[in-house]
Amino acid sequence: MNWQGRTVGFALTGSHCTFEEVMPQIQRFVDAGARVVPIVSYTILTTDTRFGTSENWQKQLRDITGSDIISSIVDAEPLGPSKLLDVLVIAPCTGNTTSKLANAMTESPVLMAAKAQMRNQRPLVLAISTNDGLGLNAMNISKLLITKNIYFVPFGQDAPTAKPNSLVARMDLILETCESALQGKQLQPMVIERFNY
Repeated sequence: MNWQGRTVGFALTGSHCTFEEVMPQIQRFVDAGARVVPIVSYTILTTDTRFGTSENWQKQLRDITGSDIISSIVDAEPLGPSKLLDVLVIAPCTGNTTSKLANAMTESPVLMAAKAQMRNQRPLVLAISTNDGLGLNAMNISKLLITKNIYFVPFGQDAPTAKPNSLVARMDLILETCESALQGKQLQPMVIERFNY
């Protein structure tokens, strides 16, 4: 697919352990010629973890995309009327975000961007990363699976023995999932073997 002239919204939420996998996927869109608009949850703005500091992740986002970060609900709201985004990716998409999205809650920049994208009936691509994907969040994922214009990056259990309810997307398939989504198709297979023995 030719990404020249296309605009990708790339939203990150608080599954910090997956950021190292996600950053190269943002670079793939840039290298393919897309304009990438970074969007972050409040957690990204305020939380340092053993996986890196907030400041470092924000710097990487700005350096890769060459764009300012959308970091408030007020800044995310115009994405609806402007119809700026051809596709919006939420990667990683935490269980918290999944739950709120499935229940129409809009209390962060990422969720406002998702609401704007759904308003415009344009593709929203979710790369889930949640410890309770096969627990309480299973019902939220199932709601989103049948929602028009929402597509999932192929996912599977990442640690079935240690964390049997945990589901994580194959982050290296984000671009391919977006290409399928722009054609109105879910990349298959969607449920995959994700873990390593």
